[in-house]
Amino acid sequence: MNKSDWKTSDFFYELPEELIAQKPIEPRDSARMLVCRRDVGEIEHKHFYDLPSYLKKGDVLVVNNTKVIPARIYGHKSSGAKIEFLLHKRIDLTDWEVLIKPARKTPVGTIIDFGNELKAEVIAYAEDGARRVKFIFDGVFEDILSRVGEMPLPHYIHEPLSDAERYQTVYAKESGSCAAPTAGLHFTDVLLQKIKALGVEIAEVTLQVGLGTFRPVKAENISEHKMHSEYYHIGRDTAEKINRAKSEGRRIIAVGTTSVRVLESAASADGKLCEKSEYTDIFIYPPYNFKITDGLITNFHLPQSTLIMLVSAFLGREKTLAVYREAVKERYRFFSFGDVTLLI
Repeated sequence: MNKSDWKTSDFFYELPEELIAQKPIEPRDSARMLVCRRDVGEIEHKHFYDLPSYLKKGDVLVVNNTKVIPARIYGHKSSGAKIEFLLHKRIDLTDWEVLIKPARKTPVGTIIDFGNELKAEVIAYAEDGARRVKFIFDGVFEDILSRVGEMPLPHYIHEPLSDAERYQTVYAKESGSCAAPTAGLHFTDVLLQKIKALGVEIAEVTLQVGLGTFRPVKAENISEHKMHSEYYHIGRDTAEKINRAKSEGRRIIAVGTTSVRVLESAASADGKLCEKSEYTDIFIYPPYNFKITDGLITNFHLPQSTLIMLVSAFLGREKTLAVYREAVKERYRFFSFGDVTLLI
């Protein structure tokens, strides 16, 4: 099918609400793992701690080392009206693009008070109802945010998170995301050591997860959907490691759709990578020719989302929907704190 022919409804599947995971599983690597071999469509049911048995010496595992910030903050206007901010894109030391609730009653010029340490002024309108704001503070913004902010859990998670670190990967280091790269939540330090002992290389990239990853597809024809841009970085060492592996015919396995988006955004037409830091609004859906990615580890995604469309580009739409039907039948746990798929 041509790109312009896909409808949003083509990527719908039925999901019982009780399968939406509300809490992270303990330990991290005990999540169930549905394995699908792309060439034959064969499905196996395993656990994430079984991952090393599907990897081999020379594979490169690409992880997104972004760190989630406590991006949801609550304040009030001078009238006393309550305001909620969701920080999603940093512009400079003081300015951010944010989503505001209620946005309609928060025009340019509004001052919001977040307590003794932090204020903000709405200074401009941004795309899709967002606002550009300037924060007013003394000290280090990140330190203040750690005191006044909350982890911005997705709307479908209704239970509070008892340990904020469970919404971070064990390799998180580059602060700036408003959501976790959730496929990476399943790794433990011990499991990573086992994987490295096999001769598998770990390559780090950064994509600061913002609205681009989660914005709903409202257009009937998905080709009309526009992604928000998100900042990414790929370092020289990572680029060279992946280029060397590709030239030697070794597999590049992306951990999460965010890692895929970095790799495919940074790749040249002939499939080469170089050091790069910029913004991407890449939208991957069928058909798509993957330049770098040979395998994918990813959670189960919302119906009609850009994420399930990316998976469909990698696996094929019919196989993807068959995998999801099987996962529903087998009572897998879905979405951010849910189980995982390995597509190889």
